[in-house]
Amino acid sequence: MGKSVDYIEVKMPAKPEYVGVIRLTLSGIASRMGFGYEEIEDLKIAISEACTNAVQHAYNREEGGEMIVGFGIYADKLEMMIADDGKSFNFEQIKDQLGPYTGSSPIDQLSEGGLGLYLMETLMDEVRVLNHSGVTVFMTKFVSGERVYHDTSTISDYEKN
Repeated sequence: MGKSVDYIEVKMPAKPEYVGVIRLTLSGIASRMGFGYEEIEDLKIAISEACTNAVQHAYNREEGGEMIVGFGIYADKLEMMIADDGKSFNFEQIKDQLGPYTGSSPIDQLSEGGLGLYLMETLMDEVRVLNHSGVTVFMTKFVSGERVYHDTSTISDYEKN
């Protein structure tokens, strides 16, 4: 995992009733990392969209399928990878295969009208999509919000003096 502090991988049936379990797992990881309440809510919405996509895609297969979610936990960021093929992945290797997202990327599976992708891109710092035997969504969120707020209050406090 390179300079990663920790890596967590969760595998479960690609069924709607398990998306909440992923949200709870993410919430615990994100709060431990120091993300604020608003950021955690944004993360939960983004991962819900990605998991819902995985569930819908897996349902198109006769055997149902599994989704797998990987969390790369760094000092300054959280990386999340959601795949609908249920196969454990080499996190760093798949990350390298994910080129930058472009408007022409084949993302037709991502929600009707692309609202899910729009939400993910709005809430996260980086979103990439790999279309292979299934769809893998990779998202990054930096732990920066708290520091930005502190810096802002310091500057405004300084100007008052």
